[in-house]
Amino acid sequence: MSLLGLLLACLFFAAGLAGTLVPALPGAPLIWLGMVVYGLVTGFSNLGWSFYLGQSLALALVLILDYLAGTWTVRRYGGSGYAICGSVAGTVLGLILFKATGMVFGPLLGAIIGELCTRKKSLTRAILAGWGSLADFTGGTAIKMVLEIGMLIWFFSSVR
Repeated sequence: MSLLGLLLACLFFAAGLAGTLVPALPGAPLIWLGMVVYGLVTGFSNLGWSFYLGQSLALALVLILDYLAGTWTVRRYGGSGYAICGSVAGTVLGLILFKATGMVFGPLLGAIIGELCTRKKSLTRAILAGWGSLADFTGGTAIKMVLEIGMLIWFFSSVR
């Protein structure tokens, strides 16, 4: 039974780590869900409430940092809410139309277009906001990946 739980959890973990890179999948929630599925399959016999509480706090930290980093970074580089919306739209469209390349350059171009079309900012200011969006994407992804790997290390070191 524990092997089945571990296998199911690992499937969720793989999807969660992929979700850190692909915006359409919720990365950290899938990792947390994998741990809950493991607990359900094993009757919560291997991992206690303190483990799940700690993992829930780690999940909340990932989600809060992801949200705050996105708005802070774009605004730090002079972007507005329009740049943030353009960045999100650019990420989704870039991923659909251009796969991995679009996922990197979509937020950059989306933020630039958002600033130019709606705020009538100069091209230099719009590019700076786009750069902030790209910095958010790369930095945010790295931070999320580190936290999620920490969650997984804690899980595998606690499972016996």
